[in-house]
Amino acid sequence: MKCHYACQSEEHLLARRSFLGTLAGAAGGASLGLPRLVQAAMPELAGKQKHILVFFLAGGVSQLESWDPKPGTDTGGPFRAIPTSVPGTHISELLPHTAKQMHHLSIVRSINTKENDHGKGRYCMTTGRRQDPVADYPHLGAVGAKMLSPEALPLPGHIHISPGGSGGSGSDASFLGPRYASISLGNGKPPQNTELPEGMSEVADRKRNAFRSIVNGHFARRRRTADTDAFTSSFEQAQQLMTQRDVFDVAKEPQADLDRYGDSEFGRHCLLARRLLEHGVSCVQVNHSNYDTHYENFDFHIEQLGEFDRPFATLVADLVDRGMWNDTLLVVMAEFGRTPKINKRFGRDHWGKAWSVALGGCGIQPSAVIGKTNANGTEVADREVDHGHLFHTYLRAVGVDPAHKFDAGGRPIPVADPAAAAIEELLA
Repeated sequence: MKCHYACQSEEHLLARRSFLGTLAGAAGGASLGLPRLVQAAMPELAGKQKHILVFFLAGGVSQLESWDPKPGTDTGGPFRAIPTSVPGTHISELLPHTAKQMHHLSIVRSINTKENDHGKGRYCMTTGRRQDPVADYPHLGAVGAKMLSPEALPLPGHIHISPGGSGGSGSDASFLGPRYASISLGNGKPPQNTELPEGMSEVADRKRNAFRSIVNGHFARRRRTADTDAFTSSFEQAQQLMTQRDVFDVAKEPQADLDRYGDSEFGRHCLLARRLLEHGVSCVQVNHSNYDTHYENFDFHIEQLGEFDRPFATLVADLVDRGMWNDTLLVVMAEFGRTPKINKRFGRDHWGKAWSVALGGCGIQPSAVIGKTNANGTEVADREVDHGHLFHTYLRAVGVDPAHKFDAGGRPIPVADPAAAAIEELLA
């Protein structure tokens, strides 16, 4: 279904950059091979480390059509609320497969970010802070990549899986530096430009890169700057990606798994997320778009959540069955929810005042429902929280102290907003 979205924000119009993919191509290839000791240690390291998996439902999924249905009210819309695997907890009938996995998950139904702008809402939810013209803060994935990634692992610690993703590097690490910025992947395929050029042997490539390393070291001893360090880090990361190319190829998975996740782009993205986590990537974000349903909200949520439901539920079950659930924090978020009031175009507009997220796994109490909205969803009625409380909770769940301070050019910056605190009753 083609949607003519009413909202024309930059969030929906700008294409992702492809710096790292271009860099990998410019590097001409690499085959540096991991030391055998590191290769042997990878499964054990991956099993012990904590991971963060974010599903970002871009545009703003409706809480009323997902985690907090209000059937039979003037705001509820046409869908039923169905029982889940948690007695007494109901979610929208658009999520029947997810309903069967709710005993692994919890819901926060009382979020009030007071933010209805796409970009600012996304910033709030992914950094735990409001946008500030004089300060910038790192994305949750960048924080997780820095705090959770073992040094020995060759893969990047922070990966976004997006429709059309092409290996580009994001700018979401702020003062943590480009090493922890996200790399964008898509289509369930390896990054572009990660194969040796035709006609170049591995021996020739090793010699070329050995010479490059010598020359680069000589240059760095005399003229080293933050820019040269960033370039070197990105180049080396591109080389490492090339040695691990198969990790990004979901075609390597058994056909039975491909069938279970379904023949859709989002299904392949979920399977790719599982594959990356299994290979030690600390922070993975899967983007699913577009929920900005100013027009025909109900039709589009049938389509969007219909695509989301089965692969997402399959991934939750797989993480549990494969022994990864207790080491993986999973969060389903958006930049805001959608208005209880149904507009004249049968749509719902931006709404940051009373909405929901779902989460589970590492450090999270399962089967919990935190807070509630009033009868028709127009106000938070109990246990109001915001992005700051959620960010503290995510960090605590994976064992990161929110009071820890990063050094930003000689200035100590707390990991999380000191004015907020974790949702204690949500932590296991």
